[in-house]
Amino acid sequence: MDIVLFVTQLLVVLGCIVMGTRSSGVGLGLWGGTGVAILVFVFRLAPGSPPVDALLIVLAVVLASSMMQAAGGIDWMVSVAAKLIARSPKQITLVAPLVSFLFAVGAGTSNILYPLLPVIQDLSYRNGVRPSRPLSLSVVATGVALACSPVSAAMAAMVTLTDTAPWNFELVDILKVTIPAAVVGIIISGIIVNRLGKDIADDPEIQERIASGKIPAPSANAAEVRAEVTVTAAGRNAATIFLLGVAAIVAFGLFKGIRPLDAAGDPVAMTPIIEIVMFVVGTLILLVSRPKVAEIPTMTVFKAGMVSAIALFGLAWLTDTFLGAHTTMIADGVGGLVTAAPWIFALGVFLVCVLTTSQSTATRTIVPIGLAAGIPLGLLSGMWAGAFAGIYLLPTNGSQIAAANFDHSGSTKLGTKLVDHSFFLPTIILAVTTIAAGALFGVLWGG
Repeated sequence: MDIVLFVTQLLVVLGCIVMGTRSSGVGLGLWGGTGVAILVFVFRLAPGSPPVDALLIVLAVVLASSMMQAAGGIDWMVSVAAKLIARSPKQITLVAPLVSFLFAVGAGTSNILYPLLPVIQDLSYRNGVRPSRPLSLSVVATGVALACSPVSAAMAAMVTLTDTAPWNFELVDILKVTIPAAVVGIIISGIIVNRLGKDIADDPEIQERIASGKIPAPSANAAEVRAEVTVTAAGRNAATIFLLGVAAIVAFGLFKGIRPLDAAGDPVAMTPIIEIVMFVVGTLILLVSRPKVAEIPTMTVFKAGMVSAIALFGLAWLTDTFLGAHTTMIADGVGGLVTAAPWIFALGVFLVCVLTTSQSTATRTIVPIGLAAGIPLGLLSGMWAGAFAGIYLLPTNGSQIAAANFDHSGSTKLGTKLVDHSFFLPTIILAVTTIAAGALFGVLWGG
């Protein structure tokens, strides 16, 4: 009877996730909350704990990020990224994904990639590099970047799950595994992806477009490419303040001695530290760069962040309610399976990323199962990072659509059969290489 109830309740959870995925956006949160109602009122389970700490981190970070965007900080960061990419145009399949990764880590969002897409496309084509190569890997790299960012919603979810007893695995412990794993994964993937697809000179479709005059022939002698953004001193100052805030969070994570003490005489946990630093960052941006506060709710970062928060609220509450009622069964039944084959955990995160296109949702859904199964936290963190590439397995993400639209050569395709698009192989390649590197680094020094 217990097994029947477990399976039935699991089907409710999975069904709500699927329905939320079909609705997308805030629908994920609504269906998550509805799932909680079914588990509580129909099956009489005790309500789980809503992810309050994670939500508060998300709100604080989104507010600071939106202040930076309104002040022009993201535009300034894009201009810097464009210059870095332009320095090595022949190696753009490697350089562009690394730069995109770096700036997504700093900003805590993949949205920073959008203004870079035409720059990557133009530079690669002018230098005779098939644009689909750097475009596709750059898009996928920003997904993995959110497992390496101290200020992403996914990291907020991860920190609040692991930095408490009995694990006490803090932000810096996660970053020292995920960052090198992601960098190694991107480098290896760049070498492989640079061989995908035909070269421009050998691609009959591109050559037909050139011959018909639809697109010009590649020319590295053309004028320097610039990001089409407005760069201001206020934007530079806002970005500088935000990045200093990110550095401060890392410093507080590295050196517990510089944190204030709580009522018990212990260093304050990183959850309130992140929230406090982000509020201070937002206030300093307000004072120094003077963005229009009334425009904050209209910023793309703010809108995306609020949607993520709602989705995180509903789905995380749903999974916590289910897992809380079946912790022993999951630890005994799934624990041995996951311990014997840890890649099953990575596959779980990957698949939830595919279904929900949300790394924070995948974190709150699958990581508690990995913790209950007893996976070493270093190993868990490394595989968690690589699995984030899964949000790009299907061609449904905005950045994928934008990349295809910006590629005037036509080499970047969204496909018609879900698996024949330009992002499918780079997603698989980056996921596998980063998971493998993450598992290695996690075992070596992740704890």
